[in-house]
Amino acid sequence: MRPKGIYILDLGACEKIYGPEEQSAIARLVDIGPPVTREQVKKDPALVRDVNFVFSGWGAPVIDEEFLKAAPNLQAVFYASGTVKGFVTDEFWERGIRLTGANSVFVLPVAEYTISQILFCLKHGWHYALETRRQRTYPIMGDVPGAYGTTVGLISLGAIAQRVLELLRPYDLEIIAFDPFFPEEEAEELGITLGSLEDVFAKSDVVSLHAPLLPETKKMIRAEHFAAMKPGASFINTARAAVIDEAGLVEVFKQRTDLFAVLDVMWPEPPATNHPFFDLPNVIITPHIAGCLSQECRRGGQFVADELNRYLRGEPLRGEITRDRLAFIA
Repeated sequence: MRPKGIYILDLGACEKIYGPEEQSAIARLVDIGPPVTREQVKKDPALVRDVNFVFSGWGAPVIDEEFLKAAPNLQAVFYASGTVKGFVTDEFWERGIRLTGANSVFVLPVAEYTISQILFCLKHGWHYALETRRQRTYPIMGDVPGAYGTTVGLISLGAIAQRVLELLRPYDLEIIAFDPFFPEEEAEELGITLGSLEDVFAKSDVVSLHAPLLPETKKMIRAEHFAAMKPGASFINTARAAVIDEAGLVEVFKQRTDLFAVLDVMWPEPPATNHPFFDLPNVIITPHIAGCLSQECRRGGQFVADELNRYLRGEPLRGEITRDRLAFIA
């Protein structure tokens, strides 16, 4: 008898993530019908009564005691998006259900965005773009760091930062990183220098933040770190806005007009229209576009289809998430 699966996620997300090819690949292996939302499952728990696998993404159901009572045969959840922290519960782990997530493929667009901004900031690109518009002519050029012999600082060496490192290899750059849990020998193999948080800010021409939001990292980046940055340096945040003290950034960037920040995340989101960042000419805001958009989301669906294949063959899952590992990932 073939196992039974169900898609539970926002319908718009399903369309983005699970295209015709991805749905066909999954349907070849399990019996599965059209997608449903978590609200539909809440109203009609019988929808998950015989389900072995849940395929999800943005809009996943909270898999708590109530859900698990309705789904006694659930074996595994395949999550084709980023963080899983919004839907797993203690009851989920206690049932021994396996969980795999597509975070490893979702890091690529974030890393690509980060690389684009690192290189642009090393040219002081935002400064000159905005000055050219303001002056309506080419401004006087000053010294720029450029991408030769300059220093890029990375805060936290998780999956995204390590992909950034891969993409930076063709460039003649020095890399300094802060990650108290990263082994020295691995850093040496990667050709990077480990330093303190203060070292990263003081020595880097561009600092890129990749730390997860944990109780220990909340407001970890403060005014004194920004104040220590080199003249003309830039700060990039594609991680979580709450890792920085936004008031501290505002305080320093008002006075240090030589600095630039590129922020793809704010707190809260969407931000209030009177957020002080909007009034700082040296703060560039993009509306959370670093992650997967449009066609890029299909990578998650394909990853899930491949993981399902591996699960049914009894092979190790490449994106498996355990209770212990969850404490250290975004």
